[in-house]
Amino acid sequence: MGKTNPRVAARMKRKQRIRKSISGTPDRPRLCVFRSSKHIYAQIIDDTKGITLVSASTLDEVLRSQGDTKKKKVEKAAEVGRLIAKKAKENGVTKVVFDRNGYLYHGRVKAVSDGARENGLEF
Repeated sequence: MGKTNPRVAARMKRKQRIRKSISGTPDRPRLCVFRSSKHIYAQIIDDTKGITLVSASTLDEVLRSQGDTKKKKVEKAAEVGRLIAKKAKENGVTKVVFDRNGYLYHGRVKAVSDGARENGLEF
């Protein structure tokens, strides 16, 4: 029987505390960010219907085809933010609620939000 990593458990507690007050509606869906050690993922979610409207990540074909292996993780995260804002505009979403998913608003998480704001998402 394995032990739970205390850092992950603390993030999950923060996530639950944040999610009590943040919810995605049809007019303001939730922009949720997940950060792994190598990649970053972003989704725009309508919580009332329980569906993902738009998603983007560093694994998307658009970002992988650029072939920028020299880019740092923060630069790639900013690209993910720009891509999700572009896709959201195509689907008619302009305003969102930002869900940092228990992570500190720093580094890659901040880069995603800054990239999304650059391309016209409001939050």
